[in-house]
Amino acid sequence: MADAAAVAVIGLGAMGAPVARHLLTAGVPVQVFDLDGGAVRRAAALGARPVASLPDAARGAGLVLIFVPSDADVRNVCLGADGLLAGCREGAVVLLCSSVRPQTCQAIADAAPPGVGVLDAALTGGVRGAEAGEVNLLVGGDAEILAKIRPLIEPWTKAVHHLGPLGAGQVGKTANNLVHWAQISAITEALELARRGGVSVPVLRAALQDGPTDSRTLRELEQMRLTWHAKDLANTADLAERVGMDVPVASTAREVMARTTVDDVARLLADGPLRSDDG
Repeated sequence: MADAAAVAVIGLGAMGAPVARHLLTAGVPVQVFDLDGGAVRRAAALGARPVASLPDAARGAGLVLIFVPSDADVRNVCLGADGLLAGCREGAVVLLCSSVRPQTCQAIADAAPPGVGVLDAALTGGVRGAEAGEVNLLVGGDAEILAKIRPLIEPWTKAVHHLGPLGAGQVGKTANNLVHWAQISAITEALELARRGGVSVPVLRAALQDGPTDSRTLRELEQMRLTWHAKDLANTADLAERVGMDVPVASTAREVMARTTVDDVARLLADGPLRSDDG
């Protein structure tokens, strides 16, 4: 592969910025691109090298990490004369770290120049995991390519799981997200039910943590940002349609999360009603 010591990070948001920081701390040269000039300056202050364009970001990099929000963003970043694939050289690897649909991963792989590897690597663990360098990575694609870039993944992950061919990481992330949002829906409903039944929410929550219903979601509910449920559950619906499966739990979670806010959860955990308009 190309010079494995050079990593390009595209997107310096809540996930990309800490990943770049962990790579720099590990002594890995990092070059960065983001439309947010402030984010670029902060990364440069830590030792990253800003680049002027997406093709420039890919040039000289053995590994390109993409942290942008949506399928459309991934396509815009990768494809076309001004996309990063135009700057990739033979032996480079593009790691799609965004939560996107498997079809998008395949489109990027189909457009990649000869000798450029494409893997999808969905992240679980959220912003706190990224900040701590303890991301759990769900990877789809060629196992040999993954093995080559593992030294550049280790500084910002706690575990790397190869799930199968390209797109498998995104399928795994969709399954992960369904569990995540379904848990939040079930926990908030259960706590509200108990509150209305006359049991203190903080007392019950502590009791549940000592039983088989304990989970990280139950323990960290007040830290959940509740920001990506619409996108995540839309991806669940898309996958379910493609495989011909009914997903009633996903449908319920989609409905519940659409009317649940961070303020609602904070109110509930303080022993108030889940929603202010509830009796």
